Amino acid sequence: MAPAAASGGSTLPSGFSVFTTFPDLLFIFEFVFGGLVWILVASSLVPIPLIQGWVMFVSVFCFVATTSLLILYIINAHGGETSWVTLDAAYNCVAALFYLSASVLEALATILTRDGYTYKQYHENISAVVFSYVATLLYVTHAVFSLIRWKSS
Repeated sequence: MAPAAASGGSTLPSGFSVFTTFPDLLFIFEFVFGGLVWILVASSLVPIPLIQGWVMFVSVFCFVATTSLLILYIINAHGGETSWVTLDAAYNCVAALFYLSASVLEALATILTRDGYTYKQYHENISAVVFSYVATLLYVTHAVFSLIRWKSS
């Protein structure tokens, strides 16, 4: 076992241990809440295409990237290299920043369209805002713990 792995979890997990280690366990919740944002924004009316286009880009990009990283970690594509720890930290920081911007813009779009839509459409947008902020919190938490892991590697 490498010294970095014995020193307290500064390497990435592989196999199904991804589902039992923190912060990598957050991949599952990011996948679920990011998918909910994607579904809710896609199913709602698009009153401001530029804003909700960015929200859709962020949710789809993060959904695909998170799924790809999860699969790569499960199949042990990283091989225990420290460059993957850097990639993990960088991706989670970018995803947190993207989701924060998307959450703020989706909230703005929802506020601006409050009077022009039906009860159901308005509540779909409110749900998208709530799930977007939950996804933001998950990505920020994952980013903080990924940066801690990166610093100790």
